[in-house]
Amino acid sequence: MQTQPTGSLEAALAHAGRLLNTDPALAAEQAGEILKAVPNHPRAMLLLGIARRSTGDLTGALATLEPLAAAQPNSAATHYELGLTLGESGDPERAIAALRRVVELKADFADAWRAIGDLSFLRGDTAGADAAYARQIQASTKDPRLLTAAAALCANQIPDAERLLKTHLKSHPTDVAAIRMLAEVAGRLGRYLDAENLLARCLELVPSFTAARHNYALALHRQNKSAAALRQIDLLCASEPHNPGHRNLKAVVLAKIGDYQESIELYAEVLASVPNQPKLWLSYGHALASAGREQEGIEAYRRSAELEPGFGEAYWSLANLKTFRFSGADLAAMQAQLARTDISEEDRFHFHFAIGKAFEDSRDYPSAFGHYDRGNQLRRAGIRYDAEETSDFVRRSKELFTAAYFEERRGLGFAGTDAIFIVGLPRAGSTLIEQILASHSSVEGTMELPDVMAMAQILGGRNGRGGEQRYPAVLATLSADECAALGRQYLEQTRIQRRTAKPLFIDKMPNNFLHIGLIHQILPNARIIDARRHPLACCFSGFKQHFARGQHYTYDLVELGRYYRDYVDLMAHFDEVLPGRIHRVHYESMIEDTEAEVRRLLAYCGLPFEPACLRFYENDRAVRTASRQQVRQPIFREGIDHWRNFEQWLGPLENALGSALREPRKKY
Repeated sequence: MQTQPTGSLEAALAHAGRLLNTDPALAAEQAGEILKAVPNHPRAMLLLGIARRSTGDLTGALATLEPLAAAQPNSAATHYELGLTLGESGDPERAIAALRRVVELKADFADAWRAIGDLSFLRGDTAGADAAYARQIQASTKDPRLLTAAAALCANQIPDAERLLKTHLKSHPTDVAAIRMLAEVAGRLGRYLDAENLLARCLELVPSFTAARHNYALALHRQNKSAAALRQIDLLCASEPHNPGHRNLKAVVLAKIGDYQESIELYAEVLASVPNQPKLWLSYGHALASAGREQEGIEAYRRSAELEPGFGEAYWSLANLKTFRFSGADLAAMQAQLARTDISEEDRFHFHFAIGKAFEDSRDYPSAFGHYDRGNQLRRAGIRYDAEETSDFVRRSKELFTAAYFEERRGLGFAGTDAIFIVGLPRAGSTLIEQILASHSSVEGTMELPDVMAMAQILGGRNGRGGEQRYPAVLATLSADECAALGRQYLEQTRIQRRTAKPLFIDKMPNNFLHIGLIHQILPNARIIDARRHPLACCFSGFKQHFARGQHYTYDLVELGRYYRDYVDLMAHFDEVLPGRIHRVHYESMIEDTEAEVRRLLAYCGLPFEPACLRFYENDRAVRTASRQQVRQPIFREGIDHWRNFEQWLGPLENALGSALREPRKKY
């Protein structure tokens, strides 16, 4: 039964507006009746567009809103609704354009800034999303006492914003706008635990604060609190089911915890609605490749590159499959993009790494090294790394962790035997060791887990007072109960990564060699395996690898050699003060006599030999690292001495390695 407009036009419009919140289908009927009486009435058309979007009739909504926006170029409300509808229709580029028009007309339209942030995040533009969210905060702040802080935040004047907000909150501790702004400050500074606590307080005060909940989920995700992040994302999806950004974030978190099947399904669902997003296709490709669906991963990476030919990371992702080979046409396309002057430095160094791989595969080693070297130079220019800090950390660790130190703490920690840590340097064969162990019926492979490093950071803080380094010295102050609690906490936190009831699991974070003292103190029964490879082979393999995050020492041959030397020095120290505690696997020995090395490895882990460990390449488990395709093949010898093709350029690395290269093999 159709509803007829009654009373005055204003009354009818007001009635239709009220119906939007309770019965949008009836609101659409009411707006339609008004338009029969008054054709093309702007408010009635806007109400009809909103009602149609609310009922899921996006085609009908666009048919109403697009001509209305053309006829009403200065109507912020119309362009806002058009932007939301375009976003839900899978056209984020046009959606953002419409929303940009909104904020041109009305700079304090907070919801428009938030929508721009959501759509930017969906496209993988985190910097653009952060900037839009900051403008949303500024626009939603009406309190004149907060306007100066909001302006400082938008200008990225973080110390000023922090000072102003803390002063304000001393007098107004429940001001959720100020709390959320301070959480944004904490996030910009990388203090995600502070951001988490502030946003939790926001939601305690105002549970319906959706923007704060989105930021809360991100803060949890960035701290690897994946289970908690997923709970928040599910609440977001329930409140805003049409927002693809929430589903995208859920797919990211699921991939992080190794739940690739659901992650892949979510990415496919999001891409069905927003198919022209190169960064989404890239993430989809990563999930597919990690799950062993290599050909589908290749197709996703190629789709990403088709959508944005200057997207260097799409080509590097193909190269990073290791078993993939570029065609001549691929090489020409990459070189053409590299010749452009308008691509970003990030795209440029990704192209250099990918082109280097293409030339290496064709045995043009001079050209390959030239591109690897240039890619590393560009990457190194954009990061902060101080080799002296690493050397100083190793010196302080050796001073603290003496044989007497560990003897005094014998029996401390949590007695759990679940964890097997594989440490060392990237590209040293750790993924191969992991795949072999994960082929055993009692061992589950996970991935490179960040939990130990996060724990070390929390224990030590960023810096002590006056710049004093508190970690690892702070470990000497831990009580028996604290050590046991930390060990239990590690096992509980990593439980989300486990998919089976197998008694043992692997944490393959290579950087954990820096935290062996912590691991031994909180988990004295955990196994620790050191993956070791010839220094030049290991270091050069790292040099030609672009890492998505971390491993900042790999982008300069001298720094790489020094880091390797520090690593060997620290491991030799632990061999001395904890004899027999760490089991070392030399990659070359594993290649030369696989069965003997596998038997030694299993014996160290207290496991019986199983033939499946020699057929590790038949294991279809998900693998996330750069070696994921290589460990799905039988062991081959060809790569052992491949670094020799580049030996003429490795003089700086050889000199930096020093004694780590000259000493007998058992030392490296």
